[in-house]
Amino acid sequence: MALDLRVGKKYRIGRKIGSGSFGDIYLGTNIVSGEEVAIKLESVRAKHPQLDYEARVYKVLSGGIGIPFVRWYGTECDYNALVMDLLGPSLEDLFNFCGRKFSYKTVLLLADQLICRLEFIHAKSFIHRDIKPDNFLMGIGRRGNQVNVIDFGLAKRYRDSRTHVHIPYRENKNLTGTARYASINTHLGVEQSRRDDIESLAYVLIYFCRGSLPWQGLKAQTKKQKYDRIMEKKMTTSAEALTRGLPSEFTSFLNYARSLRFDDKPDYLYMRKLFRDLFVRQSYRYDYVFDWNLLKSQAKPQQQQQQPAQQSQQSPAQGSGQAQQAQVSQHAHDDSKDDRQASAVNTTAAVAAASAAASANATTNHATRLIRRDDPIQQQHIYTGQSQQQQQQQQQSWL
Repeated sequence: MALDLRVGKKYRIGRKIGSGSFGDIYLGTNIVSGEEVAIKLESVRAKHPQLDYEARVYKVLSGGIGIPFVRWYGTECDYNALVMDLLGPSLEDLFNFCGRKFSYKTVLLLADQLICRLEFIHAKSFIHRDIKPDNFLMGIGRRGNQVNVIDFGLAKRYRDSRTHVHIPYRENKNLTGTARYASINTHLGVEQSRRDDIESLAYVLIYFCRGSLPWQGLKAQTKKQKYDRIMEKKMTTSAEALTRGLPSEFTSFLNYARSLRFDDKPDYLYMRKLFRDLFVRQSYRYDYVFDWNLLKSQAKPQQQQQQPAQQSQQSPAQGSGQAQQAQVSQHAHDDSKDDRQASAVNTTAAVAAASAAASANATTNHATRLIRRDDPIQQQHIYTGQSQQQQQQQQQSWL
């Protein structure tokens, strides 16, 4: 007999769909509405508990566009539990789905939203400190073209929320975040500020354009030696060299990020205009049609053509399961991720549940991923959000 495990009285815990250095993520169901949610659990005996802190950060950011709504936070038995919106696939998963390269149009559409997200987070006196593709998730349903930011376990206040007095400059800090996308100053042990989120975003955008970064795959005997090699490569790679072959706007963006002083407020309008002007010059349309949307629409006719042939070769008892397996295998990709160190709980597997981009082999090796209704791209048509008034009323009930 299966156990009926619940948190917050009305959220039933289902299968495990993700894990990270600070806890595990489960698929949950609202037993009243039947709506699916993501539930992050952390042992109350965790050596470095952080879920309570993350819930408080979400509370401060509540109501922002692209900030997941927290439905409930509390303690059940031996676990702290955070119940939040179930979202779509991460940009890392979609990057793999698209053959590990995005078109300029897709990168520019993403850049515009991501700069807006950082501007909002910074306006609330926080810095994220772990900017990477895994922590950006697309929405579902009517918000399927909206980028969401997750994992605020490493976020930090960079100024007093009332006086706006900036935190002091410090050195000899440990690397916080993910080495691949960390700023040069972060590698040097300097206290992070808004400029570091911006520089990390620059590396993410260049990664999307090029398919990789020069410091990926570096080998070393210890973690510290690997971090040192990554830092050395970043410091000796100029913005011009890193963006060679890309539109000059990417060079300008990285140079601007690297030029910011510790307590400078980034010029978000300038950064958005930089990429919007490029978007217009390229004659792109703001239709929010991303690369993965095009791939999905192209794959549908092929699947429809293959379906009759598969059905004729399979018995009724075998057809359904084998066809589903073939469909998943069709979108095989390698989602191995180097240089992922010192990160907060990665809920990508939880909310990017059933990527059609994930191969059957990847699903076997990463058993924490959930194959959910065949394809996360299709989940864009299943919207389960709430109105802002409902969100505020529900949030007041648990805080």
